[in-house]
Amino acid sequence: MSDSPRTVADLALEVRSKNAGPFWVTMELFMRDSMGYAIVADPNYLDEVVIGRLYGVAADTVQIFRLPALNVVKISFPRPVPQGSLRDRDIHAGQHHVPLALLPLPRSTAASASGSGSASGSVSGSVSGEDRAAPR
Repeated sequence: MSDSPRTVADLALEVRSKNAGPFWVTMELFMRDSMGYAIVADPNYLDEVVIGRLYGVAADTVQIFRLPALNVVKISFPRPVPQGSLRDRDIHAGQHHVPLALLPLPRSTAASASGSGSASGSVSGSVSGEDRAAPR
């Protein structure tokens, strides 16, 4: 794997998702530094439309909270089915973070971020560098 960051996970300390009640999922991006935060917090890169496309939800139901003092981006959206229902495949919403963690960085920022000394971030529910592929 090259030293150049290619995905959100490469710039993050941790990318995680969790249950936010029976009807909502919350994801959190804990970025290593302000440079990584600036990339993922940029509405031209990550917005409600992108999240809607990744998770099959209406963009107008997505909520994004940008917390620059903490280098954190928090994202919430309605669960596809209620928690614990017959069709719920992830009752704790613990695996929803993977498409977001694997989201490719914009080419221009991926190249400039490689000089930051970033190491691969922690993705809750480990995804190794060899397993990474662009989300569908």
